[in-house]
Amino acid sequence: MDHGHHCDCNGASPLGRRRFLTLAALGGGAALLSGLPGGTAHASGSVDALLLTCMDYRLVDDVVRYMDGRGLNGKYDHVILAGASLGALTERMPAWGNTFWQHLDVAIQLHKVHRVIVMDHRDCGAYRVFLDKDLAGDRAAESAAHAAQLSRLAAEVRSRHPGLEVELLLMSLDGKVETVSA
Repeated sequence: MDHGHHCDCNGASPLGRRRFLTLAALGGGAALLSGLPGGTAHASGSVDALLLTCMDYRLVDDVVRYMDGRGLNGKYDHVILAGASLGALTERMPAWGNTFWQHLDVAIQLHKVHRVIVMDHRDCGAYRVFLDKDLAGDRAAESAAHAAQLSRLAAEVRSRHPGLEVELLLMSLDGKVETVSA
């Protein structure tokens, strides 16, 4: 569905990056799979990866900065679910998992992604809501919970799409990112 707005997500967007990501998170769905950020990919083009992140407003700019810093500007599609890996797996919101898998299938078909990057973050409210415990005060327990969910999702991605690479990341609230082993 085209509402007459287009995003180049480099600051010149009539919607602005945060508004665009909000619309994407609220269900812009496959219509928004157009090579975020940068807007350089076309429906029949290719991008390097599909990125799954949480919706947390505190980290939107840090996520973009991190991806840009890796040279991935305009080279990834972006799916946003509360809790990122947990959001894609939780039985409390089964439609979210379906949405993630449908987005991944469309990204593979349209943009020929060859990698899935999943970025969870510390102090995640969705982890509190869906796991019914606050892990933010115990760094080791929080790391273990994220590693478990990230690994579960990585195993499922590899099972459904054996040819895809999977990269697992955990971002701190200061924007620092660590790699998580599956």
